[in-house]
Amino acid sequence: MVQQPDYRDWSGVIALGLIWGATFMVVAIALEGYGPVTVATARTTLGAVTLLLLMRATGRKLPGGNIALWIAIIIIGVLSTALPFVLLSWGQQYVPSAFAGLSMASIPLMVLPLAHFFSDEPMNLRRLVGVSLGFSGALVLIGPGLAQLGQGAEPLAQLACIGAAFCYSSASIFTRRCPPIDPVTLSALTLVVGAVILLPIMLMTEGVPVWEGTRPGLAIITLGLIPTAFATLLRVSIIRSAGSVFMTLVNYQVPIWSMVFGAWILSEALPVRFYIALVMILAGLAISQWFSLRKMLIGR
Repeated sequence: MVQQPDYRDWSGVIALGLIWGATFMVVAIALEGYGPVTVATARTTLGAVTLLLLMRATGRKLPGGNIALWIAIIIIGVLSTALPFVLLSWGQQYVPSAFAGLSMASIPLMVLPLAHFFSDEPMNLRRLVGVSLGFSGALVLIGPGLAQLGQGAEPLAQLACIGAAFCYSSASIFTRRCPPIDPVTLSALTLVVGAVILLPIMLMTEGVPVWEGTRPGLAIITLGLIPTAFATLLRVSIIRSAGSVFMTLVNYQVPIWSMVFGAWILSEALPVRFYIALVMILAGLAISQWFSLRKMLIGR
């Protein structure tokens, strides 16, 4: 039963914001020693192994022969792990980690129009205003890159990050429509799908990875264990305790922390348009989610 958030829920949601906000910085460090497909594959595989071990330890079983369920698992695995992990890893070779983190702030705004057409959450005027403002912020973020398409890799890298956000948004719609399944099992199996897809691609394009030094090596391990496996368990725990609306608070934190870590740890130079885009996207998100957030904060 979902209850009012307590201090553990608040601590958990703040921790998730920090973890997922720092993920883009950790990817940038891993890319210092490994190719983008290797980074994506290692993250997916380590996360899958960790959650499979957890399934075994807690006595969870694989789902039965429900074809519709397995099709959903495969689609969600492609859209939530394999494709976005590669797009982000490749894109972050050419754009700051803060850009990738800020791109992820548009996920809830992308979900709203998708949910209107493909799920059971119709769009209304307030949500339309919020989505329009948020997407205007996204255009501020990628506008200079769109004007330079065909001139180097950076504009394509920007589109790759936005494309990853769209993958996550689409995955959330499929997850909502997925037949009933234990959330930890679903998380584990979608990571397995990603690993099965990415492992042969990695071997064909970048070969068998070797230890490339402490800094990128530890970054690879961290990606698999903390933002992929541990954060999944923490997310499930918070949703069960305080509800999915409460989880939306993470969406406000991730872009802020990604910019903080990018500037502080990686000494990334952040242009003024990053800050303008941040304000516009967060404002659009707040408008689109206003009543849900109000209900959560005042309890009615």
